[in-house]
Amino acid sequence: MSTQLHANLTEAQVAEISDELDEPEWLLETRKDALAALDDLDMPDVITTPGPRHWTNLVDLDYESLVDPLEWEQEKDRVEAEGADVLSWSDALAEHGDLIEEHFGSVVDPQRDFLTALSTALFSAGTVVYVPEGVAAEDVKIRTRMNSRSLFNYTLVVAEESASATILERQTTGTNIEGDQYYSGVVEVVAGENASVQYGALQNLAEDTYNFSVKRGHAGKHGSVDWIEGNIGSRLTKSSVETRLLGEGSESRIVGAFFGHEDQHFDINSRVWHEDEHTTADLVTRGVLDDEARSVYEGVQDVGRDAWDTSSYQRENTLMLSDDAEADASPKLIINNHDTEASHSATVGQVDAEEMFYMTSRGVGEEKAKNMLVEGFFVPVLEEVAVDELRDDLRELVAERLRQ
Repeated sequence: MSTQLHANLTEAQVAEISDELDEPEWLLETRKDALAALDDLDMPDVITTPGPRHWTNLVDLDYESLVDPLEWEQEKDRVEAEGADVLSWSDALAEHGDLIEEHFGSVVDPQRDFLTALSTALFSAGTVVYVPEGVAAEDVKIRTRMNSRSLFNYTLVVAEESASATILERQTTGTNIEGDQYYSGVVEVVAGENASVQYGALQNLAEDTYNFSVKRGHAGKHGSVDWIEGNIGSRLTKSSVETRLLGEGSESRIVGAFFGHEDQHFDINSRVWHEDEHTTADLVTRGVLDDEARSVYEGVQDVGRDAWDTSSYQRENTLMLSDDAEADASPKLIINNHDTEASHSATVGQVDAEEMFYMTSRGVGEEKAKNMLVEGFFVPVLEEVAVDELRDDLRELVAERLRQ
């Protein structure tokens, strides 16, 4: 598979992308190294459940027909907050070149797997959010509309000591794009000592789109990295959301929501590494499936030997609206320190019959009662969202899906 795609790509194409973005030589070399590594890299790991069953097939996707590295088009809307820089990739390189060189690829390994290396080599849409020491940046927004068959997007967030930021990044698809599409997004978040970042992502790409995303953060001493991820669109989504708790007293919350219908497929991975003492993590995911949609979820809490006095919790719940939908979950604990409080749980079930009976017996129509219960099912996730626009948009997209 990689040989077929590699034959469709050249160093000259990579150099052209880099030149258009006015990148320094070190970044061009990073791109070239990622391109050269493709032949030796495997596809991202997919979640396997007992059986064993491999839920997601990434190998047979026709990447060669989907990816044209020089034919990309987007509309990008960036809304910054006072005191913070929210910059296009070219502007960020001009203003904060040393900062980017320090942090690019420090959180997400550019060659961690085939699809990440592909994105490293080809990304052309990029944003840098830089929050200086002590600055509180509220309601930073990045809206991306993909207007081509493929788009490779990269986002770097750096919050210095005692800084804070709430960020919403949204992906949608423009009109008049024919055929299957491919979207790739890599997000790196660096939260310094006592810094706080909440990053919200809302993916509502066209349902002809194959979506691959990696979001990963590093939290320093008493820092926090929180993730809110909503997946509504795409045909197939392979998503990984991860945090390394590197400093004493660091924290992370990973909150996810998805709503699949027709033949959509969601492969959702959440992972946190506790690497220092007094660290805390909470993983919460809720999903709804209708028609013949499928989902598989894996959550991993990894507690290291030095992570004394750790608290780590995980809950995943999937609500099934159709007998033809499929879901599975694989929560995992990896505990290497006995001074730990940790738990995990996962459930898959249908709309509660007693709740339906209660509502219909009081005059609520069956369809309306079901919709109200589904909307209520997402409330614990919505309550975690600090960005008003993300919360309101996710609520509206759920309601719109229920009306279809």
